[in-house]
Amino acid sequence: MKRTTLILTVIYILAGLAYVLSGDETSTVVKYILKGCLIPFLIIIFIINLKHELKGINLLVLAGLIFSWAGDIAIDFSFIPGLACFLAAQVMYLIAFFLTPGKSIIFRQKAYLPVLLMLAGIVLIIFMYDDLGNMKIPVIIYAAVILTMLASAFDRLMKVNRMSYNLVLTGAFLFVISDSCIAINRFTWDFDYSGPVIMVTYLVAQYLIVTGYLKGTNAKT
Repeated sequence: MKRTTLILTVIYILAGLAYVLSGDETSTVVKYILKGCLIPFLIIIFIINLKHELKGINLLVLAGLIFSWAGDIAIDFSFIPGLACFLAAQVMYLIAFFLTPGKSIIFRQKAYLPVLLMLAGIVLIIFMYDDLGNMKIPVIIYAAVILTMLASAFDRLMKVNRMSYNLVLTGAFLFVISDSCIAINRFTWDFDYSGPVIMVTYLVAQYLIVTGYLKGTNAKT
C-alpha cells in the first residue's frame, strides 16, 4: 500500500469512528463536516491508485462515489433527495460491475441467485409494507436496484481475481445491510444503536468496494 494511500485510509477510519462515536453533545456542524469529508477520502484513494485512464467503467465507479457523497450530505436535510442520490450511486455501481469484461454467470450457472435476491427483497418489503405509507413505490424501486447491484457483484466471479471478487461482494452485501437497516429504522422499528450499525456497515462497504475494484481493474495491465 502506498504511503499516501495508507495515510488517507487511516484518516478515513479515524474520521468515520469520530462520526460514529459522536454523541448528542457534539456540534451539528462538526457532525456535518465529519460526514461530508468521508467519501472524498475514498475518491482520492480511488483516483491516485487507478492505473488506467479515468473513463468507461472506472468513471462509473467514480460517479457512484460522487453520488454517494451527495447522498451523505443531502439525506440529513431531506430524505427523498438523499435517497435519489444513493439510488443513482447504486445504478452506477451495478452498471460498472455488469460491464466488467469477462464471462457472465448470473444468468447461466448462477441463475437462481436473482430469484433468491428477489425473494429476500419481497420478504423485506412485506415486513415493512404497512408502515411505508406514500413511500411504497420509492422504497420498492430502491430495493430492486440495490439487490440488482448485489447480483452484479456476484456476476464478477469469472471476470476478476478472487481477492477483488470477495472484497467487492462483501462490500455490496454490507451496503444492502446498511440500507435495509435505514429502511427498517425509519419506517418500522427504531432499534437501539441503529445509527452506528448503519454508518459502520456503510463505511466498510464503500471502502471494500473501492479497494476490491482497484485490485480487479489494476490487475489487468
